[in-house]
Amino acid sequence: MAYELTPLDRHFADFIVREGGGKGKTAKTVVALLSHLVGKGHICLNLTAVAGSEVMIDNNRIRLPEGKELQDVLTAIPAVGVPGEFRPLILAAGERLYLYRYWKYERDLVEVILKKTALPEPKHEEALLADDLRRLFPSPAGKSSAGQKIAALAALRKRFLVVSGGPGTGKTATVIRIMALLLSREGPLRMALAAPTGKAAMRLREAVLAMKSTLACEDVIKAQIPHDTTTIHRLLGATRDATRVRYNQGHPLPHEVVIIDEASMVALPLMAKLAVAVKPDSRLILMGDKNQLASVEAGAVLGDICGEGRAEIFSPTFSALCERLTGGKIAVAASGRDKYPLCDSLVFLKENYRFPADGGIGAAASAVNDGNGREAVAIFKDKAYPEIAWHETPPPERLRKSIAAEVIAGYGPYLRAGTPEEALRLFDTFRFLCAMNEGPYGVAGLNGAIERILAAADLIDLQKRWYQGRPVMITVNDYNMELFNGDVGITFPDLTGDGKIRVFFPSPAGGIRKVSPLRLPAHETVYAMTIHKSQGSEYDRIHMIFPDNDSEFVTRELIYTGITRAKEKVDIWGTEEALVKAIAKKTERSSGLRAALWP
Repeated sequence: MAYELTPLDRHFADFIVREGGGKGKTAKTVVALLSHLVGKGHICLNLTAVAGSEVMIDNNRIRLPEGKELQDVLTAIPAVGVPGEFRPLILAAGERLYLYRYWKYERDLVEVILKKTALPEPKHEEALLADDLRRLFPSPAGKSSAGQKIAALAALRKRFLVVSGGPGTGKTATVIRIMALLLSREGPLRMALAAPTGKAAMRLREAVLAMKSTLACEDVIKAQIPHDTTTIHRLLGATRDATRVRYNQGHPLPHEVVIIDEASMVALPLMAKLAVAVKPDSRLILMGDKNQLASVEAGAVLGDICGEGRAEIFSPTFSALCERLTGGKIAVAASGRDKYPLCDSLVFLKENYRFPADGGIGAAASAVNDGNGREAVAIFKDKAYPEIAWHETPPPERLRKSIAAEVIAGYGPYLRAGTPEEALRLFDTFRFLCAMNEGPYGVAGLNGAIERILAAADLIDLQKRWYQGRPVMITVNDYNMELFNGDVGITFPDLTGDGKIRVFFPSPAGGIRKVSPLRLPAHETVYAMTIHKSQGSEYDRIHMIFPDNDSEFVTRELIYTGITRAKEKVDIWGTEEALVKAIAKKTERSSGLRAALWP
């Protein structure tokens, strides 16, 4: 294992470990490794993974002591404590080393989940419940709604639930119907709908508004289903610097049901703050795709909760209920496993309502998710799939010429739009996605190349910084302006005002809002964006451009997430060997969350 430490890692280790000598050097090495891994998105340092091994740090080979000796080295440091103590570092179970605040975030989240899953399960009149399920969850032609009904029954019985599934499996539709079912069976309930980003929250709002009127339930129930959505930060009442929140364990949220969309994007600190802010007897429902990229910050919370590759586990009681009310059978957990904390609290949706079973996007996503690189590349290249197109990544000097026709075809329509509303709508149908920010195949290089292509085609005027049609993405949260990291706007003349250039953004309440370019918080041009930034969004067509060689940034989860942003077509630019290697790389983040929930 090789690590390249930052100056911050070294200074932190020097600060925590004051003594010198051999053991002091070993201790500093381990503490510096912890700091480094936290910066890479890990929650802790798993000592069993490094004990007795040789690590490369800044090109120096260092052999670490075996397990017990390594533990003794760490426990000798005054700054290292055990769970229950207030020390800068926490050594848990003798095998995981944490920064205190990450240990507390993890402990708080585990405690909330364990308490909610252990609450007594309410009883409902089965005849009425069966009628609700039949009306609210109709089966589309040739498809089954059994998985959605199972999720609904789990939501009625449990105070904590995860509904996970790939794109097109009906996660959002399921949760909207769950809200109707809860209201039907339990009466008026205060519900909150939130997502990690403003874009994801708006998509959730649009879905709820579009679907409410189609539900087969009474108008009074439809009226009680909320359509106002927000970001998790705003739901919690985050301060401007986002370090503190209004709602917490001592001052909980007033809702009986809290639903979070795109939960795979939520980092551990935010998920823990949310969990403790939900009242003990209120429902917390997470929905997302457990196979997508984890948060760019610390942790892979949804993946850890779902057990990374484990199947759902259902108790005999719940299985029998599902069979009585839905007519379908579900597998019962092996003896003893029905005592696991998350038994009956996980539902994985598998039926796909968007992509045909033999379609290219679904087939490619499945092959990538299974880690089968050769099969995935074969699908990319197979001309029998019109939804997938393959291109060899050209050398940097030929990239602009290679993508010129695609750029003009993809972005030309929105640049010819007559209104900002039309421009925003058309812009959101097409996007270039990258694996990284820097380099010729990254966001910075690609955005520059695309601008020059569009200028050469007389579609934009690069003589002006704020030219008509310039797309910008906000890169920080600005609570005063109510603009948040990931929000995308289009530069356009104010046709209903003074005609001056403004930047127009979709409004969370519907419609659009305009902002002077001079008032914008930090932002960047966004013809191309990273796949990380695209999470929570969908486009009709996308082009994914990967480097022409193997890169540490390109992993199985990254490719899967990128492919599943496309609704109609995806063009993949890459080299076969590099992508095969990337698909074999599964992102692993150290934490104790999985071990606590899956004994």
